[in-house]
Amino acid sequence: MPEPGAPRLTPQGVPYADLKHFVNADDQHLFCRYWEPEGPPRALVFIAHGAGEHSGPYDEIGQTLQEQSLLVFAHDHVGHGQSEGDRMNVKDFQVFVRDSLQHIDLMKGRYPNLPIFIIGHSMGGAISILTACERPSDFAGVALIAPMVRMNPDSATPFKVFLAKMANHIVPSLCLGSIKSKWISRDQKTVEEYDSDELNHHGGMRVSFAMQLLGATERIEREIPAIRWPFLILHGDVDKLCDIGGSQMMFDQALSTDKKIKVFDGAYHALHHELPETTASVLKELTSWISERLSTSPSQSS
Repeated sequence: MPEPGAPRLTPQGVPYADLKHFVNADDQHLFCRYWEPEGPPRALVFIAHGAGEHSGPYDEIGQTLQEQSLLVFAHDHVGHGQSEGDRMNVKDFQVFVRDSLQHIDLMKGRYPNLPIFIIGHSMGGAISILTACERPSDFAGVALIAPMVRMNPDSATPFKVFLAKMANHIVPSLCLGSIKSKWISRDQKTVEEYDSDELNHHGGMRVSFAMQLLGATERIEREIPAIRWPFLILHGDVDKLCDIGGSQMMFDQALSTDKKIKVFDGAYHALHHELPETTASVLKELTSWISERLSTSPSQSS
Protein backbone atom coordinates (compact mmCIF):
# COMPACT_ATOMS: atom_id res chain seq x y z
CA MET A 1 0.00 0.00 0.00
CA PRO A 2 1.20 3.58 -0.66
CA GLU A 3 2.30 5.88 2.17
CA PRO A 4 -0.57 7.86 3.78
CA GLY A 5 -1.15 11.00 1.73
CA ALA A 6 0.92 9.76 -1.21
CA PRO A 7 -0.84 9.86 -4.60
CA ARG A 8 -2.29 6.54 -5.71
CA LEU A 9 -0.65 5.32 -8.90
CA THR A 10 -1.66 2.76 -11.49
CA PRO A 11 0.61 -0.31 -11.84
CA GLN A 12 2.13 1.64 -14.75
CA GLY A 13 2.94 4.64 -12.49
CA VAL A 14 0.21 7.08 -13.59
CA PRO A 15 -1.61 9.04 -10.83
CA TYR A 16 -5.28 8.02 -10.59
CA ALA A 17 -6.03 11.71 -10.06
CA ASP A 18 -5.29 12.13 -13.78
CA LEU A 19 -7.52 9.24 -14.87
CA LYS A 20 -11.19 8.34 -14.80
CA HIS A 21 -11.65 5.81 -12.01
CA PHE A 22 -13.75 4.72 -9.06
CA VAL A 23 -12.77 3.20 -5.72
CA ASN A 24 -14.25 -0.19 -4.86
CA ALA A 25 -15.31 -1.61 -1.49
CA ASP A 26 -11.74 -2.82 -0.82
CA ASP A 27 -10.32 0.71 -1.36
CA GLN A 28 -8.84 -0.33 -4.72
CA HIS A 29 -8.78 2.17 -7.57
CA LEU A 30 -10.28 0.84 -10.80
CA PHE A 31 -9.50 2.54 -14.11
CA CYS A 32 -12.58 3.39 -16.21
CA ARG A 33 -13.40 4.11 -19.86
CA TYR A 34 -16.46 5.91 -21.21
CA TRP A 35 -17.84 6.27 -24.72
CA GLU A 36 -20.45 9.03 -24.47
CA PRO A 37 -22.73 10.03 -27.36
CA GLU A 38 -23.02 13.68 -28.38
CA GLY A 39 -26.72 13.87 -27.62
CA PRO A 40 -28.83 12.37 -24.82
CA PRO A 41 -28.16 8.63 -24.51
CA ARG A 42 -30.93 6.12 -25.24
CA ALA A 43 -29.47 3.47 -22.93
CA LEU A 44 -26.47 2.49 -20.81
CA VAL A 45 -24.19 -0.38 -21.88
CA PHE A 46 -21.65 -1.89 -19.49
CA ILE A 47 -18.77 -3.93 -20.98
CA ALA A 48 -17.03 -6.65 -18.94
CA HIS A 49 -13.64 -7.69 -20.39
CA GLY A 50 -12.01 -11.11 -20.19
CA ALA A 51 -9.27 -12.65 -18.04
CA GLY A 52 -5.74 -11.29 -18.45
CA GLU A 53 -6.77 -8.38 -20.72
CA HIS A 54 -8.29 -4.94 -20.12
CA SER A 55 -11.00 -2.57 -21.37
CA GLY A 56 -8.90 -0.97 -24.12
CA PRO A 57 -9.54 -3.58 -26.83
CA TYR A 58 -13.29 -2.84 -26.61
CA ASP A 59 -12.86 0.60 -28.16
CA GLU A 60 -14.39 -0.47 -31.49
CA ILE A 61 -17.49 -1.86 -29.77
CA GLY A 62 -17.70 1.28 -27.62
CA GLN A 63 -17.43 3.63 -30.58
CA THR A 64 -19.91 1.63 -32.67
CA LEU A 65 -22.54 1.70 -29.91
CA GLN A 66 -21.78 5.33 -29.09
CA GLU A 67 -22.77 6.19 -32.66
CA GLN A 68 -26.16 4.59 -31.91
CA SER A 69 -26.68 7.12 -29.08
CA LEU A 70 -25.73 4.61 -26.40
CA LEU A 71 -23.54 5.52 -23.42
CA VAL A 72 -20.97 2.74 -23.08
CA PHE A 73 -18.77 2.29 -20.02
CA ALA A 74 -16.20 -0.21 -18.77
CA HIS A 75 -13.46 -0.63 -16.21
CA ASP A 76 -10.35 -2.76 -15.86
CA HIS A 77 -11.19 -5.49 -13.33
CA VAL A 78 -9.18 -5.74 -10.12
CA GLY A 79 -5.70 -7.10 -10.90
CA HIS A 80 -6.02 -6.21 -14.59
CA GLY A 81 -4.80 -3.42 -16.86
CA GLN A 82 -4.58 -0.02 -15.17
CA SER A 83 -6.50 -1.03 -12.04
CA GLU A 84 -5.01 -1.83 -8.66
CA GLY A 85 -4.77 -5.34 -7.29
CA ASP A 86 -2.50 -8.37 -7.47
CA ARG A 87 -2.10 -9.26 -11.16
CA MET A 88 -4.76 -11.71 -12.36
CA ASN A 89 -5.53 -12.84 -8.85
CA VAL A 90 -8.63 -12.28 -6.76
CA LYS A 91 -9.73 -13.42 -3.31
CA ASP A 92 -13.19 -14.29 -4.59
CA PHE A 93 -14.77 -14.18 -8.08
CA GLN A 94 -17.67 -12.30 -6.50
CA VAL A 95 -15.38 -9.24 -6.27
CA PHE A 96 -15.67 -8.86 -10.06
CA VAL A 97 -19.47 -9.02 -9.83
CA ARG A 98 -19.60 -6.63 -6.87
CA ASP A 99 -17.40 -4.07 -8.64
CA SER A 100 -19.48 -4.33 -11.83
CA LEU A 101 -22.67 -3.64 -9.88
CA GLN A 102 -20.99 -0.68 -8.17
CA HIS A 103 -19.99 0.86 -11.52
CA ILE A 104 -23.47 0.19 -12.94
CA ASP A 105 -25.05 1.84 -9.89
CA LEU A 106 -22.80 4.88 -10.29
CA MET A 107 -24.01 5.31 -13.88
CA LYS A 108 -27.63 4.62 -12.90
CA GLY A 109 -27.29 7.47 -10.42
CA ARG A 110 -26.34 9.81 -13.27
CA TYR A 111 -28.96 8.44 -15.68
CA PRO A 112 -31.72 7.00 -13.46
CA ASN A 113 -34.36 6.25 -16.09
CA LEU A 114 -32.34 4.61 -18.86
CA PRO A 115 -32.45 0.90 -19.71
CA ILE A 116 -29.19 -0.96 -19.00
CA PHE A 117 -27.49 -3.62 -21.11
CA ILE A 118 -24.38 -5.67 -20.39
CA ILE A 119 -21.85 -7.00 -22.91
CA GLY A 120 -19.39 -9.59 -21.61
CA HIS A 121 -16.59 -11.47 -23.33
CA SER A 122 -14.93 -14.68 -22.06
CA MET A 123 -14.49 -14.37 -18.26
CA GLY A 124 -16.40 -11.11 -18.65
CA GLY A 125 -19.27 -13.25 -19.90
CA ALA A 126 -19.27 -15.15 -16.61
CA ILE A 127 -19.16 -11.85 -14.71
CA SER A 128 -22.07 -10.56 -16.83
CA ILE A 129 -24.21 -13.66 -16.24
CA LEU A 130 -23.69 -13.58 -12.47
CA THR A 131 -24.23 -9.80 -12.35
CA ALA A 132 -27.57 -10.16 -14.13
CA CYS A 133 -28.52 -13.10 -11.90
CA GLU A 134 -28.07 -10.89 -8.82
CA ARG A 135 -30.39 -8.20 -10.22
CA PRO A 136 -32.55 -10.04 -12.77
CA SER A 137 -35.08 -7.23 -13.20
CA ASP A 138 -32.47 -4.46 -13.64
CA PHE A 139 -31.25 -5.29 -17.14
CA ALA A 140 -32.87 -4.92 -20.53
CA GLY A 141 -30.57 -7.59 -21.95
CA VAL A 142 -27.18 -9.31 -21.76
CA ALA A 143 -25.01 -9.91 -24.84
CA LEU A 144 -22.32 -12.57 -24.45
CA ILE A 145 -19.31 -12.96 -26.75
CA ALA A 146 -17.68 -16.40 -26.33
CA PRO A 147 -18.68 -16.48 -22.65
CA MET A 148 -17.04 -18.64 -20.03
CA VAL A 149 -20.09 -20.69 -19.02
CA ARG A 150 -18.23 -23.89 -18.23
CA MET A 151 -14.58 -24.94 -18.24
CA ASN A 152 -13.14 -26.59 -21.35
CA PRO A 153 -13.61 -30.37 -21.08
CA ASP A 154 -9.92 -30.94 -21.95
CA SER A 155 -8.68 -28.77 -19.07
CA ALA A 156 -11.36 -29.69 -16.55
CA THR A 157 -11.36 -33.48 -16.47
CA PRO A 158 -12.27 -34.82 -13.00
CA PHE A 159 -8.65 -35.88 -12.42
CA LYS A 160 -7.22 -32.48 -13.44
CA VAL A 161 -9.76 -30.69 -11.26
CA PHE A 162 -8.83 -32.95 -8.34
CA LEU A 163 -5.11 -32.19 -8.84
CA ALA A 164 -5.81 -28.46 -9.09
CA LYS A 165 -7.85 -28.50 -5.87
CA MET A 166 -5.04 -30.34 -4.10
CA ALA A 167 -2.48 -27.87 -5.42
CA ASN A 168 -4.69 -24.95 -4.35
CA HIS A 169 -4.49 -26.18 -0.74
CA ILE A 170 -0.74 -26.70 -0.83
CA VAL A 171 0.66 -24.08 -3.24
CA PRO A 172 -2.14 -21.68 -4.35
CA SER A 173 0.41 -19.43 -6.05
CA LEU A 174 1.60 -22.26 -8.34
CA CYS A 175 1.38 -21.08 -11.95
CA LEU A 176 -0.38 -23.07 -14.62
CA GLY A 177 0.10 -22.46 -18.34
CA SER A 178 -0.55 -19.01 -19.80
CA ILE A 179 -3.26 -18.13 -22.33
CA LYS A 180 -2.13 -19.19 -25.81
CA SER A 181 -2.51 -16.06 -27.90
CA LYS A 182 -2.64 -17.98 -31.19
CA TRP A 183 -6.14 -19.17 -30.22
CA ILE A 184 -7.50 -15.67 -29.62
CA SER A 185 -8.16 -14.86 -33.27
CA ARG A 186 -7.53 -16.00 -36.84
CA ASP A 187 -6.45 -12.40 -37.52
CA GLN A 188 -2.66 -12.38 -37.14
CA LYS A 189 -2.59 -8.61 -36.48
CA THR A 190 -4.88 -9.14 -33.47
CA VAL A 191 -2.58 -11.85 -32.08
CA GLU A 192 0.48 -9.62 -32.50
CA GLU A 193 -1.29 -6.70 -30.82
CA TYR A 194 -2.32 -8.93 -27.93
CA ASP A 195 1.26 -10.17 -27.48
CA SER A 196 2.74 -6.65 -27.57
CA ASP A 197 0.10 -5.03 -25.32
CA GLU A 198 1.85 -4.34 -22.02
CA LEU A 199 -1.50 -3.95 -20.24
CA ASN A 200 -2.28 -7.63 -20.88
CA HIS A 201 -1.11 -10.30 -18.45
CA HIS A 202 1.36 -12.52 -20.27
CA GLY A 203 2.37 -14.76 -17.38
CA GLY A 204 0.83 -17.98 -16.14
CA MET A 205 -2.47 -18.39 -14.34
CA ARG A 206 -2.25 -19.22 -10.62
CA VAL A 207 -3.99 -22.33 -9.37
CA SER A 208 -5.95 -20.13 -6.93
CA PHE A 209 -7.30 -18.03 -9.83
CA ALA A 210 -8.19 -21.13 -11.83
CA MET A 211 -10.17 -22.34 -8.81
CA GLN A 212 -12.08 -19.04 -8.74
CA LEU A 213 -12.95 -19.49 -12.42
CA LEU A 214 -14.07 -23.06 -11.81
CA GLY A 215 -16.22 -21.93 -8.90
CA ALA A 216 -17.82 -19.26 -11.08
CA THR A 217 -18.75 -21.77 -13.80
CA GLU A 218 -20.21 -24.14 -11.20
CA ARG A 219 -22.34 -21.28 -9.85
CA ILE A 220 -23.48 -20.35 -13.37
CA GLU A 221 -24.53 -23.92 -14.06
CA ARG A 222 -26.73 -23.80 -10.95
CA GLU A 223 -28.21 -20.42 -11.96
CA ILE A 224 -28.98 -21.18 -15.62
CA PRO A 225 -32.30 -23.04 -15.10
CA ALA A 226 -33.73 -19.92 -13.38
CA ILE A 227 -32.53 -17.33 -15.94
CA ARG A 228 -35.42 -15.41 -17.52
CA TRP A 229 -33.75 -12.20 -18.72
CA PRO A 230 -33.14 -11.55 -22.46
CA PHE A 231 -29.77 -12.65 -23.80
CA LEU A 232 -27.76 -12.97 -27.00
CA ILE A 233 -24.86 -15.42 -27.31
CA LEU A 234 -22.22 -15.17 -30.05
CA HIS A 235 -19.64 -17.96 -30.21
CA GLY A 236 -17.07 -19.30 -32.68
CA ASP A 237 -17.16 -23.04 -33.32
CA VAL A 238 -13.34 -23.34 -33.20
CA ASP A 239 -13.03 -21.55 -29.84
CA LYS A 240 -10.40 -23.43 -27.81
CA LEU A 241 -10.44 -21.01 -24.85
CA CYS A 242 -14.12 -21.03 -23.84
CA ASP A 243 -16.21 -24.11 -24.49
CA ILE A 244 -19.03 -23.51 -26.98
CA GLY A 245 -20.88 -26.37 -25.28
CA GLY A 246 -21.43 -24.10 -22.29
CA SER A 247 -23.09 -21.49 -24.50
CA GLN A 248 -25.33 -24.13 -26.05
CA MET A 249 -26.23 -25.45 -22.59
CA MET A 250 -27.22 -21.95 -21.44
CA PHE A 251 -29.32 -21.40 -24.55
CA ASP A 252 -31.07 -24.75 -24.17
CA GLN A 253 -31.72 -24.65 -20.42
CA ALA A 254 -32.45 -20.99 -19.60
CA LEU A 255 -36.15 -20.15 -19.18
CA SER A 256 -35.79 -16.85 -21.10
CA THR A 257 -38.37 -16.45 -23.84
CA ASP A 258 -36.16 -13.81 -25.49
CA LYS A 259 -32.90 -15.61 -26.27
CA LYS A 260 -30.71 -16.05 -29.34
CA ILE A 261 -27.50 -17.90 -30.13
CA LYS A 262 -25.41 -17.36 -33.26
CA VAL A 263 -22.46 -19.60 -34.09
CA PHE A 264 -19.67 -18.32 -36.34
CA ASP A 265 -18.18 -21.09 -38.48
CA GLY A 266 -14.41 -21.42 -38.21
CA ALA A 267 -14.08 -18.48 -35.78
CA TYR A 268 -11.82 -18.42 -32.73
CA HIS A 269 -12.31 -16.75 -29.33
CA ALA A 270 -12.27 -12.94 -29.71
CA LEU A 271 -15.09 -12.56 -32.23
CA HIS A 272 -14.90 -8.75 -31.96
CA HIS A 273 -11.27 -8.97 -33.19
CA GLU A 274 -11.62 -11.71 -35.76
CA LEU A 275 -11.34 -11.71 -39.55
CA PRO A 276 -12.97 -8.48 -40.86
CA GLU A 277 -16.21 -10.07 -42.06
CA THR A 278 -16.73 -11.83 -38.73
CA THR A 279 -16.00 -8.69 -36.70
CA ALA A 280 -18.39 -6.66 -38.88
CA SER A 281 -21.10 -9.28 -38.38
CA VAL A 282 -20.56 -9.28 -34.59
CA LEU A 283 -20.82 -5.48 -34.38
CA LYS A 284 -23.98 -5.58 -36.48
CA GLU A 285 -25.49 -8.30 -34.25
CA LEU A 286 -24.76 -6.30 -31.09
CA THR A 287 -26.12 -2.99 -32.39
CA SER A 288 -29.26 -4.47 -33.95
CA TRP A 289 -30.02 -6.68 -30.93
CA ILE A 290 -29.79 -3.76 -28.50
CA SER A 291 -31.72 -1.42 -30.83
CA GLU A 292 -34.52 -3.95 -31.24
CA ARG A 293 -34.95 -4.17 -27.46
CA LEU A 294 -35.00 -0.39 -27.16
CA SER A 295 -37.80 -0.15 -29.69
CA THR A 296 -39.89 -2.62 -27.67
CA SER A 297 -42.38 -0.98 -25.33
CA PRO A 298 -41.79 -1.49 -21.58
CA SER A 299 -44.92 -3.61 -21.29
CA GLN A 300 -43.61 -6.04 -23.90
CA SER A 301 -40.11 -6.35 -22.44
CA SER A 302 -41.08 -6.76 -18.79
